[in-house]
Amino acid sequence: MHIDQLESPAAVVDLDKLSANITRLQSYLDKHSIANRPHIKTHKIPEIAHMQVDAGAVGITCQKLGEAEVMARAGIKDIFLPYNLLGASKLERLMHLARRVRISVTGDSEVTVRGYAEAAKAAGQTLPVLVEFDTGLGRCGVQTPDEAAALARIIARSSHLHFGGLMTYPSNEQTDGFVAETRRLLAADGIPMETVSAGGSPGMWQAHNNKEVTEHRAGTYVYGDRSMVNIGVMSQEEVAFHVIATVVSRPTDERAVLDAGSKALSSDGARMGTGYGLILEYPDAQIEKLNEEHGWVDLSACTAKPQIGERVTLLVNHCCVANNLFNEVVGYRNGVVEVTWPVAARGLLQ
Repeated sequence: MHIDQLESPAAVVDLDKLSANITRLQSYLDKHSIANRPHIKTHKIPEIAHMQVDAGAVGITCQKLGEAEVMARAGIKDIFLPYNLLGASKLERLMHLARRVRISVTGDSEVTVRGYAEAAKAAGQTLPVLVEFDTGLGRCGVQTPDEAAALARIIARSSHLHFGGLMTYPSNEQTDGFVAETRRLLAADGIPMETVSAGGSPGMWQAHNNKEVTEHRAGTYVYGDRSMVNIGVMSQEEVAFHVIATVVSRPTDERAVLDAGSKALSSDGARMGTGYGLILEYPDAQIEKLNEEHGWVDLSACTAKPQIGERVTLLVNHCCVANNLFNEVVGYRNGVVEVTWPVAARGLLQ
């Protein structure tokens, strides 16, 4: 089957570009002796996770327990879950995973760490825990090296926990200084800093500039999207993931309507400032508005304009969100469908 025969809207991945993206980042990180731990929140597909591990990744990163459970069932053996896990149910699931695979987690408060310690002790497991620190994003993470060191000491002194190091997102100019000071504070206690895990696709080609970082987590790189192209870390030709849509209406000369709305493209448009995606065949068009199943396209700047029934290729603004909207992703090579992958970890928010 050719991708032109797929019913739209359809999520498609160019397999050659996918493989090239995996190889490109792995080669870069290998060159700089940085461990690669890709974030599967972008694709949520075990087969792609295995491709990343086979290429040299030390393991994977999952954002939610549900994702980790899917990946563990698929045979991934080393999983990092950089998210505060709270509550008896989640901690029970975590320890069940710990019996099957090597799993490590993060915490940024004594409340979270005490929960890990109690769950690990009850399960008779030793759980690696990294301390998350904030270097300016203003999301999660301890705020100072003193706080990081204090939490690391609690982890190191807990009988069933193992202090695994530090974690942050994103890497930036504050990262090395924070790590170095935390390392200094812990040296007096004889507590080693095994791993410093940092990440993000936007800064992936600058990972070598953070000398304290030992491990990098990137997710979007595997597919690529419009945001990656706009900030210059990927070219449009390197993007592997697209959504195929059909023009279902032309109510006026300057407006077209697509069969891809917010349930196919996501609502990540406002941050771009230039619509909800790029139509490759008509780059002067602008997807200016979305309903759930409709995409409004402004054609006023176009010389050539699409006709009713015409299929178009969309470069999405945010591939992680768009991918999560589809039950399956179609892999193709030279336009010919080779594989259809279920998005196995789709929607697993718990």
